[in-house]
Amino acid sequence: MTLIANARMYSVAPAAAAAWRALLERVSRDAGVALDFMDYPAPQPLDVLWARDDLGCVQMCGYPYAMAQPRPALIATPVPMRFGAPVYATDFVVRADSPFQSLEDTFGYRIGWTVQHSQSGFNAARHHLLRYRSADRPRLYAQSLGNLVTARAIVQAVLDGRIDVGPLDAWWHELLKLHEPATAARLRTVATTATVPAPPFVAAPGTDPGIVAALRRALLALPPQPALALQGYAELPPDAYGVTAAWAREAVAAGYPEPA
Repeated sequence: MTLIANARMYSVAPAAAAAWRALLERVSRDAGVALDFMDYPAPQPLDVLWARDDLGCVQMCGYPYAMAQPRPALIATPVPMRFGAPVYATDFVVRADSPFQSLEDTFGYRIGWTVQHSQSGFNAARHHLLRYRSADRPRLYAQSLGNLVTARAIVQAVLDGRIDVGPLDAWWHELLKLHEPATAARLRTVATTATVPAPPFVAAPGTDPGIVAALRRALLALPPQPALALQGYAELPPDAYGVTAAWAREAVAAGYPEPA
């Protein structure tokens, strides 16, 4: 079976997509593991990609990784330059010309989210918003527009005025600033969530441990990648991602199933 490689999650712009392809081709060469780079553009569902049995070096959101049974084989975790550690967060963004100066200012208006299996576009947002709810105010927003699927769609919905605030993956946001500064300049961050482990690169469950180890060594040895706002890679234990599942349980127990 030929194993596939993919980094669709952070292919923010054509230059970023090209940089990811070059990185994964280098990893394949350095590891001595044949990988077939697979294009998988939005809006094709990422959960379908992650369920494949030929994953070789594919980036996966940490929340579905934590919930998967069996879990994919964890290879390595990116270290975004913004954080200097193998973590990331979610920025709540509004239009730069909007009157909102804080997250609280957006309450009573419209929020959006991506998909329910997304950490940055859903789970992190609802967990962060829990602190603002009360018995008198169980719902914070007049409208919750869901299933926007991608970070790009969140950005577009904010800029088009279909939503007033949206959760945006903070590393994705950095890549937008780098590759599309004019678009990024039209957004403003009013709050940022706590951090969790960044989306890892994984292989399918049951992948030969020797292949996983070779790919891990190749990723850990990579130099910084400025075009990807990427400092390097780190090795984390699988249980590190349990925090995402804990956040989900906390929100559900509080009766807050979605950002609203």
